[in-house]
Amino acid sequence: MALVFSKYHGLGNDFVLIDNRDKTVPILTSKQASLLCDRHFGIGADGVIFLLPGDSESDYTMRIFNSDGSEPEMCGNGIRCLAQFIADLENRTKEISYRINTLAGIITTNLEQPGLITVDMGSPLLNGEQIPVSGYGTGRIINQPLFVENKTWLVTCVSMGNPHCVTFVDNVDDIALELIGPSFENHSAFPKRINTEFIEIIQPDRIKMRVWERGAGITLACGTGACASVVAGVLTERTKRRCKVDLPGGQLEIYWSENDQKVYMSGPCQKVFIGELCGLPPE
Repeated sequence: MALVFSKYHGLGNDFVLIDNRDKTVPILTSKQASLLCDRHFGIGADGVIFLLPGDSESDYTMRIFNSDGSEPEMCGNGIRCLAQFIADLENRTKEISYRINTLAGIITTNLEQPGLITVDMGSPLLNGEQIPVSGYGTGRIINQPLFVENKTWLVTCVSMGNPHCVTFVDNVDDIALELIGPSFENHSAFPKRINTEFIEIIQPDRIKMRVWERGAGITLACGTGACASVVAGVLTERTKRRCKVDLPGGQLEIYWSENDQKVYMSGPCQKVFIGELCGLPPE
């Protein structure tokens, strides 16, 4: 069967989006999703996202696969792209909110204007067993040592519905991300693997970030990672609660509210093209 899809990106973090509100498209296997993401033999993307019907508490459901075929709980850039995808399908150009069901719970998105989405990311989880992280007890993991690749790093761990390990460095460009990223992701301290953010403080309301994403590797942007990094910056008294995050693909604005303890992410997303795959990849 032919597969109609749309390609969107949020700061270069790109996704194949498939409208499956009527459930006529079979959910791909992990192998098929990985093949679609292949930049030489498939469409090319950091992930595949299915738009599915909602339930009594949500407008829609999001199901996402990473480029390695794994299924994460949530994706910040992905859900912004999905919200814009929905608005485009509904021909919406004015401000509108959607409640989207994810494996991390219901996430509320708000279309501020075409191409600009603000997401209520909910409250961060900070205790070790919630993230999850092993070997540090049940409390918060703030500036704790982690031995990776013959070096001890000070890490702060946060869950934004998916697990993150944040470490602050003098210069993010000096990090050999392609070498050290896999060692963080698969470290024994992280039973569900981990997303890892390397953060350089530019000033208290602006940071620079590079990321190794669990299941996707080096990406140009990571929305949940940007949120986790600002939370870690506040916890370690390095940043303000409202902070700009410079990523290789562009900039996100993150705000960790002191009033409701929720994290709000604002950033762009863009449709790249619409296409049709002649047939489903082999299972």
